[in-house]
Amino acid sequence: MPLTNCEKITVNLDNDRSYDILVGGRLIEFAGKLIKPHLKRAFTVIVTDENVAKHHLADLQAAFSNQEIECEAIILPAGETSKKMATLEILLEKLLAFGVERNDVITILGGGVIGDLAGFAAAILRRGVDFVQIPTSILAQVDSSVGGKTGINSPHGKNLLGAFHQPKLVLADIDILDTLSDRHMRAGYAEIFKYALINDPEFYLWLLANGQKLIAGDKAARQYAVVKSCQAKALIVGLDEKELGIRALLNLGHTFGHALEAHCQYSERLIHGEGVAIGMVLAFEFSAFLGFNNGSDIEPIKQHLADIGLPTNIQFEGLQPLPSAAQMLEFMLQDKKTQQGEMTFILAKAVGKSFVEKNVDQQLVLNFLKGKNFK
Repeated sequence: MPLTNCEKITVNLDNDRSYDILVGGRLIEFAGKLIKPHLKRAFTVIVTDENVAKHHLADLQAAFSNQEIECEAIILPAGETSKKMATLEILLEKLLAFGVERNDVITILGGGVIGDLAGFAAAILRRGVDFVQIPTSILAQVDSSVGGKTGINSPHGKNLLGAFHQPKLVLADIDILDTLSDRHMRAGYAEIFKYALINDPEFYLWLLANGQKLIAGDKAARQYAVVKSCQAKALIVGLDEKELGIRALLNLGHTFGHALEAHCQYSERLIHGEGVAIGMVLAFEFSAFLGFNNGSDIEPIKQHLADIGLPTNIQFEGLQPLPSAAQMLEFMLQDKKTQQGEMTFILAKAVGKSFVEKNVDQQLVLNFLKGKNFK
């Protein structure tokens, strides 16, 4: 049966590094055929985690077998706590033990954690080997699998060790999302909503009307949202690959969200999309605090996120006990946008009108945090 209803988005980069994102159903079934043109030899290593392996590894192995592609598999522990140096070392040694060569392609099957971790391994193994992303969470499909940001966490903060290393291909299989937990589906939605808040008020209105259908399992709504999100990210990455300018807009809500994740020690108390949801609300509230907007969008944003089932404030159980304002500031100063000790925030004048604000005074940040009950 041929592949149907598949949409293609191209990330346009220089020096023949452009690549396609394919979005559609049953892509894992065709993965061997789609990945084969990128292989110098009929061999790949699949990197995945324990949870994903239970649902999808056998199907991917069968897809490679059907194309007479030899494959090995490395199965890592699931969860954000795997995004650390110790796991990276284990992964690298296993890849070397399987004989991965400079011209080979690694196949990454997983969500954002596995994508970031294994992508970073690919970036530094033999000074760089190619990889393909098969993102298995909606968060990874709309965000982390696209754009070449790879990395691991440090006790000092999130994604502080990493490299820009672009994939050769991204296969976003909408059917894979059927096995995603409700919590992770809702968390991934936060990254979709982010694109609307940055610069797409029409998409914002579409999400207000269709977000619940997406969460409930409507395949057409899911595919539309993934395609729209990937188109938005592909455009920005093509213009600013290394985040020297407008790509920073993709971090809306992340400065606050990453600090909250660090406070929770990257545990299941608060998963990434939940931190982003709270962080986006805080970003709009901080924008109002600084006088950049009149605050009229804050309640509709909070109401929609709450309707989806996402946390919208720091009373969220997983955050308790809260960090102090000083502790939050310390985490936020580790943000990658900080330059020469000066803080940068992604703020908003209104829905669809986000912007980069540099050199934000730390005392203003502290005053805002204290007003939000970070004591």
